[in-house]
Amino acid sequence: MVLVLIDHENGEIDEASLQTVTYGRELAASTGETLEAVVVGDTGVAGSLGAYGVSTAHVAVHDALTGYAPVATARAVAEVASRTDASVVLAAGSPRGNEVMAHLGSITDLPVAADCVKVTPGSPAQVVRARWGGSLIEEATLHGSPALATLVPHTVAAEPADAGSGEVVEFTPELADADLLVVAKPAEAAEEASGVSLADAKVIVSGGRGVGSAEGFAPLEELAGLLGGTIGCSRVVTGNGWRPHTEQVGQTGTKVAPDLYIACGISGATQHIAGCRNSKTMIVINTDPEAAIMGYADYAIIGDIGKVLPAIIEETRKAKAG
Repeated sequence: MVLVLIDHENGEIDEASLQTVTYGRELAASTGETLEAVVVGDTGVAGSLGAYGVSTAHVAVHDALTGYAPVATARAVAEVASRTDASVVLAAGSPRGNEVMAHLGSITDLPVAADCVKVTPGSPAQVVRARWGGSLIEEATLHGSPALATLVPHTVAAEPADAGSGEVVEFTPELADADLLVVAKPAEAAEEASGVSLADAKVIVSGGRGVGSAEGFAPLEELAGLLGGTIGCSRVVTGNGWRPHTEQVGQTGTKVAPDLYIACGISGATQHIAGCRNSKTMIVINTDPEAAIMGYADYAIIGDIGKVLPAIIEETRKAKAG
């Protein structure tokens, strides 16, 4: 049986989790196994998984699970994996997915293969992993059962299955006080989920060191608003405290694949490119024509963002006005 961890927020399943479910369904079909899932604390979310081919959604219900609790979630997944004799346990290769699976590996004393683009079950399992921001592809052997792995976001598109409603089964995981030492406050989760989700956004206007300051993001926010998008940024921006980490695009932030990615004043470090290289169209605005990010640009504007962005905003307003 293939088991998938489902991450969700405010009653909506994370897009990367739906992509992982889709991959898990294909994996289960190739081996003749069933596809099941683990959801922590939201029966309503679990009910929608049948449309993606999940035969049984196991919902962990516990009075102490009032927010994101990585160790407690891992404990719940371990319980289901053991009870159902899962052969493979998958999670999205997101910050949360990787964190929970690391704890799961510790709990089960099993290795975890992170950032996989392919998993082949067996004894041992075979995995293909994206390393160094996707610049290196590694083929590796994963010993132990079940095989624990996270899937690189956007490895496959999230696609519903031709299936009916699946079964939803609630259970109460056995948790110790130590499993609940870290629980994200609901207010923090709500703040992260406000506006357009970075991972799901169709348009992202992203800023780097060249923006100059926290105040320098005002025109980026204006353009993002006009285009119905959201703000992203590079690691140096969050390091300087100009924007929150939840907006960071990159290997240590969020991996995105928008229809349009506008990079403003971003040089193009490897870890940032790892997060945005799947963008369908990339526009780069930079004063340096030799910046590394230029090699990934579909369109490049060589110029000062302080002059270029106001011109783009003005023309965008004219176009929207008809």
